[in-house]
Amino acid sequence: MSETVVRCGPFVQSLSRGLSVIRALNSPEPMTLSDVARASDLTRASARRFVLTLEELGYVQQSGGRFALTPRVLELGFAYLSALGLPEVAQPHMERLVEQVRESSSVSVLDGESVVYVARVPTRRIMNVVINVGTRFPAYATSMGRVLLAGLDQEECAELLDRIELVPLSHDTLTTRPQLEAELKRVRLSGYAIVDQELESGLRSVAAPIHDRSDRVIAAINLAVHAARVSVEEIRSSLLGPLLQTAADIERDLGAGGPLR
Repeated sequence: MSETVVRCGPFVQSLSRGLSVIRALNSPEPMTLSDVARASDLTRASARRFVLTLEELGYVQQSGGRFALTPRVLELGFAYLSALGLPEVAQPHMERLVEQVRESSSVSVLDGESVVYVARVPTRRIMNVVINVGTRFPAYATSMGRVLLAGLDQEECAELLDRIELVPLSHDTLTTRPQLEAELKRVRLSGYAIVDQELESGLRSVAAPIHDRSDRVIAAINLAVHAARVSVEEIRSSLLGPLLQTAADIERDLGAGGPLR
């Protein structure tokens, strides 16, 4: 267990541990205390104290000795989304895009080594996992993640890549640092990213950046398609143009709405 780390200054270790328990409980299935302890790198006794505190506060519920997050935990995420303002601006543009191309669209932001979905307009289910607002995927293996990584300055991007473990999520996932760096360079030059069945076999996606008024990449928007229906060439010829236009429309409305909150 790694509970011996000591930090100086204003760092509140108990808060950090509590948040690690919340992240650990972000699982499709309820977890035992032992599961939570392993996932959050705490002793079982510490994990128990944090879980029971969260249960008392209404963020966790217990059934048969297993624990799961309650809908109340969404308050934490919705506060961020409300302050961001992006989902409200992007949603109508995404709806028009989906109506035009008949493919699912999402918007995400970068959170550490992951992308987090903040808005989504689906058409049909094309993945084995369910995607909702709040869903997280590894940034290195997604089109939106690569757009967001490419939007970082070189030093920040290198520091983040140092922390990422490149594991194969499908047969086609890029799993070496030079491969990923070369792809991010191409994304910077082209202004978009296409990922071909790297996150999941049978899934292709294309993503474009969303900039703020200072030209900083703050989010990414994508279209996801089934590989059996849409080729990479068709993505470039039929979907890329509407996607880039939608990203530009979102950027225009973000700028017209005043400073980003």
